[in-house]
Amino acid sequence: MNFEKLLIANRGEIALRIHRACHEMGIKTVAVHSTADSDAMHVRLADEAICIGPPSATDSYLNIPAIIAAAEISHADAIHPGYGFLSENAQFAEIVEAHGIAFVGPKPEHIRIMGDKVEAKRTAGKLGLPLVPGSDGAIEDIAEARKIAAKIGYPVIVKAASGGGGRGMKVVASEDELESLMSQARSEAKAAFGDATVYMEKYLGDPRHIEFQVFGDGKGNAIHLGERDCSLQRRHQKVLEEAPSPVISSEERTRMGETCAKAMADMGYRGAGTIEFLYENGEFFFIEMNTRLQVEHPVTEMITGVDLVREQIRIAEGKPLSVAQADIEFKGHAIECRINAEDPRTFAPSPGTVTDYHVPGGMHVRVDSGLYQGYRVPPYYDSMIAKLIVYGRNREGCLMRLRRALEEYVILGMKTTIPLHQALLDDPEFQNGAYTIKWLEEWLAKSIADEAAEAAGK
Repeated sequence: MNFEKLLIANRGEIALRIHRACHEMGIKTVAVHSTADSDAMHVRLADEAICIGPPSATDSYLNIPAIIAAAEISHADAIHPGYGFLSENAQFAEIVEAHGIAFVGPKPEHIRIMGDKVEAKRTAGKLGLPLVPGSDGAIEDIAEARKIAAKIGYPVIVKAASGGGGRGMKVVASEDELESLMSQARSEAKAAFGDATVYMEKYLGDPRHIEFQVFGDGKGNAIHLGERDCSLQRRHQKVLEEAPSPVISSEERTRMGETCAKAMADMGYRGAGTIEFLYENGEFFFIEMNTRLQVEHPVTEMITGVDLVREQIRIAEGKPLSVAQADIEFKGHAIECRINAEDPRTFAPSPGTVTDYHVPGGMHVRVDSGLYQGYRVPPYYDSMIAKLIVYGRNREGCLMRLRRALEEYVILGMKTTIPLHQALLDDPEFQNGAYTIKWLEEWLAKSIADEAAEAAGK
């Protein structure tokens, strides 16, 4: 079948990204929005717009009855959840399909399995993905925890089975700390996710965060589109991503990519997904799978030429994958900078009205953003306001183009993290690709210390 009308159950740059893909496919769009987003760019461009509630996400973008009602009154054939909000809510996917509306995403059972980190790890092991040594499932008591920690060796990390973002996560250096930190992890997990279940893994000292983009047709066929390096993180939140990774060889890419694709084929996975690994000393260790489109999907699009949103929609229409594994070629290098409305030093949110706005241009420069001059960035949602994606024939050329693009990018009326990205590009270690998941926080701490020392010297 071919969709005639698709409802976008999201906001911001990803809603605009979905709208553009739909219009290029001849599909009309329905934008649902909160009262705070009535002037958003995707709302202004969509064929129809329906207000579904007040600014609070709970009362709007997470309001399942309101979204279903909007889809029914607009006669939408499908709903695309984007990322965040309801994108990995298995119940939402079930409700959408129960109403005879296509869900642009995986099967509900796969969302549910991979949303539970304990079950996800168990499933990944069965599918042949390499695992971090740790507990086979949830840890029931401290005696069991001590036994597992002694077996895999300290340091260990205790993690919440539900949720993410660093909450319910504690690194334990020795047995003396285990009981206290495990209790704290349980309490944080219960408060944040309503689920106190935790599990344990070996804590890797200084790994990189490598993820593989996969796609399945839901009928036993799947492909991979290579890896992305997402190691530049602050408090477990990604800041900059690149593809391919500066440290992964073509042999490793082929081996792990084929392993991931086979796992998805065996699972009967449908749509886009990302399998995330920690990579250290030449070894990959599965950490989780995201059953949705990723924020950083543009870097994969840049090096493969595959439109991932279009592919998502085609799969949801019941069509086969438009490309075979043999068709996928990895060319050049791409980097994405997440531009947030934040103070670049303190990272305090800085919403406001865009007084001046100029987007960088030129060959192989892409900006995914809903910003425009006069737009008021609301304070109620995630602070990311734009993504700057740049492509080059090689990493060196990509870095040069990114430096130029950041110099051109003008967003006035609020503080942004553009200066942070410019400073990162000046660092020799980043230029050499010599960074891990700990590198950025150590770099930030050193920068603050250097500034304090300089101020004291004056």
